[in-house]
Amino acid sequence: MSSQDVLKNASTLASYNVLLQVMFRVLTFFLNAFTLRFVSKELIGVVNVRLTLLYSTLVFLSREAFRRACLSGVSGKNHSWRQVINLLWLTLPLGALWAALLICVWLWLLEVPDPQTIPYYGPAVLLFALSGVQELLAEPLWVLAQAHMFVRLKVVAESLAMIAKCSITVVMVMFAREWGLYIFSAAHLVYTGFLVLCYAVYFIRFLGSKEAEEKGFPLHSVKDLLPRRAKGEPLVDWSLAQLTWSFFKQSFLKQILTEGERYVMTFLNVLSFGDQGVYDIVNNLGSMVARFIFLPIEESFYIFFAKVLERGRDVKSQKQEDVAIAAEVLECLLKLVLVVGLIISVFGYAYSHLALDLYGGSLLSSGAGPTLLRFYSSYVLLLAVNGVTECFVFAAMSQREVDKYNLVMLALSLSFLFLSYMLTWWAGSVGFILANCLNMGLRILHSVLYIHRYFLSSQWKPLHGLLPSPLLLLALALSAVVTALSEGVFCCDSGWLLKLVHISVGAACLLGVLVAVLLTETRLIQFIRTQLLPKYRKKHT
Repeated sequence: MSSQDVLKNASTLASYNVLLQVMFRVLTFFLNAFTLRFVSKELIGVVNVRLTLLYSTLVFLSREAFRRACLSGVSGKNHSWRQVINLLWLTLPLGALWAALLICVWLWLLEVPDPQTIPYYGPAVLLFALSGVQELLAEPLWVLAQAHMFVRLKVVAESLAMIAKCSITVVMVMFAREWGLYIFSAAHLVYTGFLVLCYAVYFIRFLGSKEAEEKGFPLHSVKDLLPRRAKGEPLVDWSLAQLTWSFFKQSFLKQILTEGERYVMTFLNVLSFGDQGVYDIVNNLGSMVARFIFLPIEESFYIFFAKVLERGRDVKSQKQEDVAIAAEVLECLLKLVLVVGLIISVFGYAYSHLALDLYGGSLLSSGAGPTLLRFYSSYVLLLAVNGVTECFVFAAMSQREVDKYNLVMLALSLSFLFLSYMLTWWAGSVGFILANCLNMGLRILHSVLYIHRYFLSSQWKPLHGLLPSPLLLLALALSAVVTALSEGVFCCDSGWLLKLVHISVGAACLLGVLVAVLLTETRLIQFIRTQLLPKYRKKHT
């Protein structure tokens, strides 16, 4: 497969992933707004912080390293899918071990919520852990689908699973509210069950079909999906296993950085369950754009960079055509996330109070919620840039460099936990966001230095994507001033008419910013039209 074909497939995957994440976040957005009217913020805190942390820790530590290593390993020409499948099935026993360990911690080492206020905590812990192990059953199928760019499969599977989860949650919240945590545990178990079922049904129908033969799919029957030894080769590819171990050490540290504030909340009890609920709602609201735009781009283009670049080799020893495409894509991606991040940071300041008031009423807008969302809007910019820079760095690093970076991640993890505790003690919930900003800034600095060294001896300078045009900066600065003045005059306690005026002012400023982007960022616009918009790409390829 040529570099252009890989880019086209990665772009398609990113486009569908973005659409999928938009649907997810919209459904979750309305689901949270709905449940806020029926359940307490303490219950939301336990579900969205304590139990979701259990699930995400189990799943991430069980599969993330395998995903990165196997997707990177199969990008080369010399690999055995038999050995890759065998390696991927190790996620299941590893997940069972993590589940047993985490259940013990969650039940016996952490503070147990008051059963009168939040009933059925123990069964909920067991069910969330079971849902994580259940999802790992689909891991070999997920990697096969990602490696062969089965983009519609992921969209359909996760869409059906999310619809089922939301439907069960809404029905049970309305008619069986007294079941408490059982509601969210059952809904999550159904979600992971639907994922596994969709992937299983698809591959059972696909394997052995004419379509599979035409595509040259490496597996031919359902038996090939199960672990077994092939004649004349080891059970697993040990070089791939070593790379997995390197990524595992890194994923452990990355999980602490990603979910650090939840670990501090859970293990150090710096916030009450009610405050945790408010923080999590604001956190989810603030990260909506980051999750449904930046994360799919990071996941999809990591696959692109891993397939196009040869891991551990410098620029001069690789195909120059591949390096040129990788550099151009990296520059355009950096410019894209920078522009989106700057827009969110500027407009997030003036519209945080209004957004929370519309979403959750005085429960969210009367306390520290607006301040939290304003700080989070600035954090989104760092989150966006870090996602793209790290997806390139992780695809280009050699195994030795990955091991070396693990030490950097260890230092960042320890400093993050310390900063989270100290800044939360000093500034309350905002301290979590400040600690995240500092650590994200250090991670960006490390990645930028790596990219600079990587392309230093070449003619390509992809880091120029981090330099916005002067006209765009001027438009953003004027928008920041105008929208801040508009908030002070029109928002947010003077009725709907003035709120609409404030919204109109923001829309006009946003239009001006977009015009500046169209006039000055022509390469970025061309990249979006030809690579990230499916309809346009189909018309011009």
